Amino acid sequence: MSEVTSALLAGAIVLALVLHFAWLARRSRDKASAALAADEASIRAVVADAANVSDGTAGVITWEGSWNGQRVQLRTIVDTLATRKLPARWLSVSITEKVAVSAIFDMMMRPGSPTTFSNFDHLDHTLPKAPGFPAEAVLRTDRRGTRFPQGIIAGHLETFADGRAKELLITPNGVRIVWLLAEAERGRYGVFRQAAFGDMRIDATLIERLLVSLSKLRDAINQSERQVA
Repeated sequence: MSEVTSALLAGAIVLALVLHFAWLARRSRDKASAALAADEASIRAVVADAANVSDGTAGVITWEGSWNGQRVQLRTIVDTLATRKLPARWLSVSITEKVAVSAIFDMMMRPGSPTTFSNFDHLDHTLPKAPGFPAEAVLRTDRRGTRFPQGIIAGHLETFADGRAKELLITPNGVRIVWLLAEAERGRYGVFRQAAFGDMRIDATLIERLLVSLSKLRDAINQSERQVA
């Protein structure tokens, strides 16, 4: 084979590889756009005025809007911390309205490693648990000696029964549940170190369920405090 022929063949191989990688990148972008559109459709089926207010943070997409007259925020977070066995995709659902508590109450299920979605590890004070809390839950606060209506909170933990709810956060400015949507595909992550979650999509029914749970909890806490006052 002549040097010219060899050069032409090498050039053709390089061009084919460049075109193939460009096709893969375009396909990946198209799939990501379709997935985002599907998620937004599910969110807007529940939060009709939801607006994408993402700030460009990698792996994080944020929507804000109103539901039943309350301000809400929904966020998806891809957690790729090296301490996790597999990357995870979380759904954070919040009602950002005032709550009658004077400090942060944070309940984390099986807090074995740091997370990208929570400040739980930075809260200094662990709370004793009242009856009714899951055995795997750890409670923390930012202020020692603060009392919380744990009996009321324990009565609104139905969403934590199946193991996918990870965190319940209660602050003076709102309430939040973080839910595990999916873990990355083990084979693809093991070989290519890519956090791929298959065809997993956000379910509008799940969003509604979490918002209803948060709303009932917030109402119960506020009503209890008004009765005490």
